[in-house]
Amino acid sequence: MRTSVKHPSGLGHAGPLAAAGLAFALAFGVAAPAQAQSKFVSIGTGGVTGVYYAAGGAICRLVNKDRATHGIRCSVESTGGSVFNVNTIKAGELDLGVVQSDVGFNAFKGEGQFKQAGAYPKLRSVFSIHPEPFTVVARKDANIKSFEDFKGKRFNVGNPGSGTRASMEELLGTMGWTMKDFALASELRPDEHGSAVCDGKIDGFFYGVGHPSANIQDPTTSCGAQLVSITGPAVDKLVDKYPYYAHATIPAGLYPNNPKETRTYGVTATFVTSADVPEATVYTVVKAVFDNFDDFKKLHPAFANLKREEMVKNGLSAPLHPGAEKYFKEKGLL
Repeated sequence: MRTSVKHPSGLGHAGPLAAAGLAFALAFGVAAPAQAQSKFVSIGTGGVTGVYYAAGGAICRLVNKDRATHGIRCSVESTGGSVFNVNTIKAGELDLGVVQSDVGFNAFKGEGQFKQAGAYPKLRSVFSIHPEPFTVVARKDANIKSFEDFKGKRFNVGNPGSGTRASMEELLGTMGWTMKDFALASELRPDEHGSAVCDGKIDGFFYGVGHPSANIQDPTTSCGAQLVSITGPAVDKLVDKYPYYAHATIPAGLYPNNPKETRTYGVTATFVTSADVPEATVYTVVKAVFDNFDDFKKLHPAFANLKREEMVKNGLSAPLHPGAEKYFKEKGLL
């Protein structure tokens, strides 16, 4: 939490990114800041069509509902995703962010995509949100029956800085593949890959997302795109090796033109912050969500089956922030 300086925009430290966040907050019925000296908390999310952005917006809506009491004004910012959020929290430019459980694990330990930068010991967990099965979608007439059929095809591997991209690279490495095994390894953002499939520009894409998702709904509805299972020795090896992965199933009939269940694996979306963010700030954010838990669950279909008891432990790859820990202990959740 920071006291904003007097920028001409009145948006404080977050600058132009906050403008997009505030536009979204307004769509959720949240008032714009009235004065430059309000206390701001910023939440980094992902692409505007993804569940991360909806999650950030839902959290900010609940925080801002009682801002007259606690004096904190929450803004949600669209970002490049998990890796970007960790790095921006580390730089002190975001207060909190939504991060895949595997990305959080690697950041805290200094492994994977954070090996060069080193461990980030100040990363702190706040709570987990929804499960995120890795979802592969294929163009209807691309003749794809399994993930291996994408060899030599045009495939979207995810935008740099996203958790999806990091997980894609890990899967390819375990399979013994590289990006060169695709005829084209495109780097489209999530809000672009569905239309690219329907327009015939790519044959498929890989995306870690909570379900149901508009990102999957659109191409399956518009052009009959097909979900493809991700199974086999490489997936089994990843699930056995890493604590943040688990096998998952996308239910039959969840999306149009996809009557059969889709077997895959995935991670958990987690809400993280820095040890440098004050205890009172994190406590206020956690309290806003958990004191209004039924309202939170209604703000996106991916939240419908969330359970408080699971959110304080599932997929948390870094120690709990003291502010979150204080609230959970008060409520008997720890």
